[in-house]
Amino acid sequence: MTPARLWTHRLYPGDLARLSQVRRDLRADLSGFDPDTADTLVLCGSELFANCVKYTASGRDGGVIRTLWSADDRSLTLGFTDDGLGGGVPVIPRARTSDEWDRAEGQRGLLMVEELSTAWGYSPVCPFGDLGTHTWATFTLAR
Repeated sequence: MTPARLWTHRLYPGDLARLSQVRRDLRADLSGFDPDTADTLVLCGSELFANCVKYTASGRDGGVIRTLWSADDRSLTLGFTDDGLGGGVPVIPRARTSDEWDRAEGQRGLLMVEELSTAWGYSPVCPFGDLGTHTWATFTLAR
């Protein structure tokens, strides 16, 4: 059994312009992984980072996003922690008709993460107040 691997935590400014750096770092961390798996992880990681910027205080002046990526011999988990103050929690808008989904410009990202990952979820940084949310997605690794 392969021991668990935990990558160095990273701190990124909450700016969509930093997304290319997040992708480069994730690609570097995933060197040696199956290329299709790495592509899927970069795609989903990009979406989770962008959501932190778009929907929380991480996207405001001085906002940051923290990362936590870990793996064992069966799975890899990507996690992004935002600065909170988004007024809600990550959610897939399920109360849409097919026509509404066809016309929707956004809010498809978490649906994509749900479809491509083994599991995803979130947990508040603090049990009281909107002080940040850690959103994660787990992916089963090919053996």
